[in-house]
Amino acid sequence: RALGYPGTTKSAEVARAFLIALRTAMRAGEILSLTPDAVDLSARVAHLTKTKNGDDRDVPLTRAAVRLFSGWTGWTVSTRSRDTLFRKARQRAGLKDLHFHDSRAEALTRLARRVDVLTLAKISGHRDLNMLLTHYYRESAEQIAQRLD
Repeated sequence: RALGYPGTTKSAEVARAFLIALRTAMRAGEILSLTPDAVDLSARVAHLTKTKNGDDRDVPLTRAAVRLFSGWTGWTVSTRSRDTLFRKARQRAGLKDLHFHDSRAEALTRLARRVDVLTLAKISGHRDLNMLLTHYYRESAEQIAQRLD
């Protein structure tokens, strides 16, 4: 809400990107590098080229991510503006320790409840499962115990 979503401003674009990140585990730069022709809503896949590890990656889209991309015609906000607008909105919302990249950890934790670890690594582009486990997966033992029943 602090970013004015839904709307047509650059701030609203940042909000849309953050919401997409929460549903796909894509990095901010990956999201902002997407063009409309790289997002296939009928197949529910976003194609990323030259990601952080140098490889291309196809990211499956949840139904919620597809809804967020519906009507989307591309990004006009720059990476620098995204960072500035996100920080200002965070301050307006009274949040002290929230970063755009936190959406990646949250998304991976949510997705881990639905898919196995190898699928999770494929979605996120992680080659090192230890990196995935130690830095991004944040489900507690209590949460895991609830899923075991």
